[in-house]
Amino acid sequence: MRLSLKTKFTLAISLLVLAVVTLVSGLYLARLLRQTLRQSSDNANFVAQQVLDACNEAVQQAAERGDAPFSLGAADVRAYVREAFDDSATLNSLIESDIGISTTIYGISISDLNGVVLDSSDATERDKKIAMRPSLSTLVHAGLTEQLRELFGAPQTYEFSLPFQLTLKPNDTQPIGNIRVALSSALIRAQIAPELISAGYVALAFVLCSTLLAFVASSIILAPVSRISAQLDRISAGHFDSEPVVARSDELGAVSTKILGIGKQLRDVREIFSALRENLDQVMTGLEDGLLLFNPEGRAVLISPAAEKFIGGRPEELRGLRASEIFPEGHPLRAALNFEGDQLGPTEGKEVTLGGQGGPQRVGLSVQVIRERGTRMGTLVTLRDAESLERIGSQLQVSERLAALGRVTAGVAHEVKNPLNSMRLWLEVLKANMPIEPEPQQAVKMLDSEIDRLDRAVKTFLNFTRPVELNLEESDLRGLLDEVLDAARPSIAKAGLTLQAELPAEFPRALVDQQLIHQALSNLVLNACYFTEPGGRISVGLRRAGDYGAIEVSDTGKGISPEDQKKIFQLFFTTRPGGSGIGLANTFRFVQLHNGQIEFESELGRGTTFRILLPLARTAEAPVGAGRDFSQPFAAEKR
Repeated sequence: MRLSLKTKFTLAISLLVLAVVTLVSGLYLARLLRQTLRQSSDNANFVAQQVLDACNEAVQQAAERGDAPFSLGAADVRAYVREAFDDSATLNSLIESDIGISTTIYGISISDLNGVVLDSSDATERDKKIAMRPSLSTLVHAGLTEQLRELFGAPQTYEFSLPFQLTLKPNDTQPIGNIRVALSSALIRAQIAPELISAGYVALAFVLCSTLLAFVASSIILAPVSRISAQLDRISAGHFDSEPVVARSDELGAVSTKILGIGKQLRDVREIFSALRENLDQVMTGLEDGLLLFNPEGRAVLISPAAEKFIGGRPEELRGLRASEIFPEGHPLRAALNFEGDQLGPTEGKEVTLGGQGGPQRVGLSVQVIRERGTRMGTLVTLRDAESLERIGSQLQVSERLAALGRVTAGVAHEVKNPLNSMRLWLEVLKANMPIEPEPQQAVKMLDSEIDRLDRAVKTFLNFTRPVELNLEESDLRGLLDEVLDAARPSIAKAGLTLQAELPAEFPRALVDQQLIHQALSNLVLNACYFTEPGGRISVGLRRAGDYGAIEVSDTGKGISPEDQKKIFQLFFTTRPGGSGIGLANTFRFVQLHNGQIEFESELGRGTTFRILLPLARTAEAPVGAGRDFSQPFAAEKR
């Protein structure tokens, strides 16, 4: 259990006071015991001395009456003394009264040298031999521990004795016995108990009062610490004070001022970090590759959104886990990784096929160990969609071919245009001088028709290669799609198809050339009409994909064969009888001019889906690093 600083402070003061009280109580107890035992010893001495004087007086009175022992033998002398004691009323009354002088005196007896009682305050002890008891002086001079053990242990009787002597002849003193005063340890304990109880109550009250005072004092002293702790809590929660919470000139005030300065620095660092984090997240969002960065301990610290489609877990849930937890046993990517305990070893150029609802997915995998001066700083795992890379490469090849073809056709068209004009002029001269017979006229008419066809082809070349001047303006993509669909409805109805449009009520505006995008979308819708059997369906959708607007045109037609998919954007390539092969090439070109992207997926017998990505108005002129959200693959987004 964790104790607060106030509790520790109060407890420390209370324990210190308790120690002092215990020491003082011990000294008081030692003094009380010593005083009580000495007083008991003095009382016993006083009583014994009185009894001794009374004994001498009893013997003297017997001598004055003419009594004497029959002989100086021990038995006769003992009998003589016993008779003198019995005849002395003073002695007997004194023994009875001296019992009440002190509450610690247990009994008074007079015994001979053999310990046989001659007279006693307890009549039952007469003529009985009483064993010698521990001397009271040993208890008086014992240590405090010994005194406590004896007094508070089992009850025990101690004895104080004075020798009793008798003078029967001049210069002849004979020892008779001892005056024995018995003291009980229980009676001594009972005498000091009230004072000990009173002292205990005083000590307890003193400890309780000191604890209360310590609590009050700690509350007052540590109040600034509580405010400083609350200040730190606010800083950790992102709330920063403008003034110190402790306006004092002592150490706590200095600490509060320094914490305020640290909070301001932390706020600045936090703002910088937030900006960097936003930029990093924006960059990571625009990446199609899945990136996983592990620290030196092997825990994931950075995971790009695109990694979710490869590893099947949300980045915020995987952050902080070890590599062995992200890629457990049985994970399809586990076999391609080089595990060294909980760490990943370097791996290059491996490819793994992942299964999914959209079918097999080829994933390229590489692991790079980051080191600095020989020390491992982290590990970077890169996951790439191999099919997307091939598709992008294919689109680049198409762009390069179109650019090369544009340069060639521009030159060819220019060189062919002039001879065609000359041929047409001379053909007109020939017409004027030709005979009117049908056969020559038919030949001239055929030449004129072929020249017209060749002229149209040359103009098409020139129009395709001529630079397009974009008229960009903020446009409502939903309204633009409505116009395209309104224009295409007759064609859709004539083909016996149904139209399904999923357009949001509100959508951000995009910076586009409305005429070019209108033409590009019309090409896609009309192509869908031609290649879809009656009873089929054309679907048009609009949604947001990061900083881009995504327009999808889907049909349930016959689809595009795999060999034709690589050529559909090439100029003059067409599978439609009578088609020019210019529509999709122009669509591709118009989307590229808007810094957009066009993608498609097709399956024979099930249909084709084209998707156009156009930058939204607020990001159309964003600096490098701002990009669309590629965190979901095209197939997953379509579903």
